[in-house]
Amino acid sequence: MSLTVRPVDVNHIQQVWPMVQGYVQEALDKGGDFPEWADGYNIHHVQGFVTSGQWLLLVAVDEEKAIHGAMTISFINYPLHRVAFVTTTGGKFIANPELLEQLKALVKLHGATKIQAFCRESMVRLLSRAGFEPRNTLVETLV
Repeated sequence: MSLTVRPVDVNHIQQVWPMVQGYVQEALDKGGDFPEWADGYNIHHVQGFVTSGQWLLLVAVDEEKAIHGAMTISFINYPLHRVAFVTTTGGKFIANPELLEQLKALVKLHGATKIQAFCRESMVRLLSRAGFEPRNTLVETLV
């Protein structure tokens, strides 16, 4: 099966959302075994960000245009880089080198010079095969 990464135009989010909502929820559920206070957003927030155009929604589709995965991306501007930050990703067989190269090309069209994401250890191992390198460990507490 050959998959292609496609951006979803903000004008079509409402039509596509029912087909990708499960993938986004899967990403949120698998994010880690953390306390509820650690959550930064939920499925409704993600939907709001993509429908408003603040986040980019990408889908992995096959030759028949069936969706096999989804990813959401926010963009962060720093003085030296524009970062495409992966906020959610869910689906099967979508973290392969070919699709990651497509992802790089798509975010480059949006001005990105880097891709970043928080990952579970299993994803860090998988993405390291495609050239991703771990940088930091996030720690947090409530104030």
